[in-house]
Amino acid sequence: MEIKDAIFITSNSDIKKCPPPNKPEYAFIGRSNVGKSSLINRLTNKKSLAKISGKPGKTRLINHFLINKEWYLVDLPGYGYAEVPKNERLKWEQMIKRYILQRENLYCLFVLIDARHEAQKVDLDFMEWLGISQIPFAIVFTKIDKLRQEELEINLKKYEEKLFETWETLPVYFVTSAETGEGGEELLNYIEQLNTPTE
Repeated sequence: MEIKDAIFITSNSDIKKCPPPNKPEYAFIGRSNVGKSSLINRLTNKKSLAKISGKPGKTRLINHFLINKEWYLVDLPGYGYAEVPKNERLKWEQMIKRYILQRENLYCLFVLIDARHEAQKVDLDFMEWLGISQIPFAIVFTKIDKLRQEELEINLKKYEEKLFETWETLPVYFVTSAETGEGGEELLNYIEQLNTPTE
């Protein structure tokens, strides 16, 4: 799939104010500074569609973008560490959970993981919650350009082993780089596949 058209639609903190749920929706989420905005911009070929910041916790709202007039890409606030007061962080978490649990047209949630690090409890707990809540999701490993191929393979193997402690089968996953564009085509093809109803 090629993204020819990406238009910002709305930002809000209230699921009731999201666009009508009449198109497939794909949301991107991850810990602060995982490279989410950079990846979204790379996928859409727009340098500043999603705002990039070196400061954790920049995305604070649910951001909807209409892609090719056919489906929504949603940029969600990060979870885990961010330089904000605890009460505000709790508000974000409640907002994110409401969106994930109640958004009826959410086809898949892409959980972004920095490929350079070992499995983090906050990510594993979040994915376990998604599994229990029966939310369809896929893992997107980011920043693979920062690793040598053998380092990446070792890290992915360790991550798989960690996931197998809890999961019987591994979630679908992608390895990506916002810098080089690697993995982007596979991810977009997966979205196209989910968008296409099976006969």
